[in-house]
Amino acid sequence: MNEVTFSFVGQTLHALGSGALWWPDQNLLCVSDLHLGKSERIARRGGPTLPPYDSKETLTRLSADIARTNPSTVICLGDSFDDLDASMAINAAEKRDITALQAGRRWIWIEGNHDPGPIELGGTHLFECTIGPLTFRHIAQAEAQAEISGHYHPKARLRTRGRSITRPAFLVDQARIILPAYGTYTGGMRSSDQVLYKLMGDRALAILTGPAPQTIPMPR
Repeated sequence: MNEVTFSFVGQTLHALGSGALWWPDQNLLCVSDLHLGKSERIARRGGPTLPPYDSKETLTRLSADIARTNPSTVICLGDSFDDLDASMAINAAEKRDITALQAGRRWIWIEGNHDPGPIELGGTHLFECTIGPLTFRHIAQAEAQAEISGHYHPKARLRTRGRSITRPAFLVDQARIILPAYGTYTGGMRSSDQVLYKLMGDRALAILTGPAPQTIPMPR
């Protein structure tokens, strides 16, 4: 399986190559920053017209991760839609897809800075939540412990064989995990950016996503 297994505050977690986080002991799947409706929002605000397939592609990958792990709980860590209007503009097929993914499981929408939670869809809508020893929120808090967050869309660069590869990445230290953006058309912040540099501890790791996830010291 394309994943990296690691220990965090006594819990065994799996960073999937897709960018999802799997917690088997709680049967919980966590994703962040889906940014559904991004192409629609860009066009609505007068930006360039992008192929309007980003939401479908993101939901297809999420469906595959759910089929693979069969979680009883799914947490979406905020910015699930690119803005509130995008959450109301999803088409009928995408709404059916989301409803089908929610069926038979607990679904938690965490409030993000782009959207207050898609209130027209099913599930529970929270600012943050704590399950076992872990707290899930959208934006990392500097003094927090045992925290899972998103928001920054971290990416990291791996140098190998005379070339470099940049991919979305999980950032992990003793206090927190910052998830990569799961959505299509989402950009990223380099792990060496001052904001992430200050948040993450000196021995932080980056887990690069993709077909063969790789763990490296977080580039600074």
